[in-house]
Amino acid sequence: MAITILKAENHRRMPWKNGGGLTAEIAVHPQGASVEDFDWRISMATIASDGPFSVFPGIDRTLSVLAGDGIVLDIEGQATTLTRECAPLAFAADACCDARLIGSAITDLNVMTRRGRFAHMVRRLPVNGTTLTQVHGNPVLLFCAEGRMDLVSAEQTIKFEEHDCAVMTGCNALPLKLTGKGTTYLISIRAFPAENKSKSHCASAPD
Repeated sequence: MAITILKAENHRRMPWKNGGGLTAEIAVHPQGASVEDFDWRISMATIASDGPFSVFPGIDRTLSVLAGDGIVLDIEGQATTLTRECAPLAFAADACCDARLIGSAITDLNVMTRRGRFAHMVRRLPVNGTTLTQVHGNPVLLFCAEGRMDLVSAEQTIKFEEHDCAVMTGCNALPLKLTGKGTTYLISIRAFPAENKSKSHCASAPD
């Protein structure tokens, strides 16, 4: 298993697709892809006012609230409340979505994959002491939402802190140990055969 740490200070800052704010791009594939032609993308943004989400045709999205009071999303006329305590919310990024803040500004984690090419799953993973889990996917990314901890594999131990992201490749079904205190998000990504034309490939897992 190979592990690369993407440090928080190196995340690329850029405008939202709709120009309504700024986002920090954590990871993107292919490397250097734009918001128009990525196959998968992981980013973080602050939402400070109500308004529409950017529309991404052919993309599936999972959203998590990292900080703030929470947000109400109106997705194609159906309202869903999302807070820090909620499981990540999966929905189509080409659906019309309007956001309304519950109170203060929020910071969110946004995972997107191109439908029919890649699938993703996002799981909120609190760490207090030692946490054991198995990872499935290629790649698997572990995003530190808060705190600091050690990521322990059979080959090495890596320290990472708030808003750092570990990218792991060649790790399907391998055990992983986290020690420390904080909250992480485990993001699994997998490719589909070129002929796969399924309508949606995103899922969220409960806390």
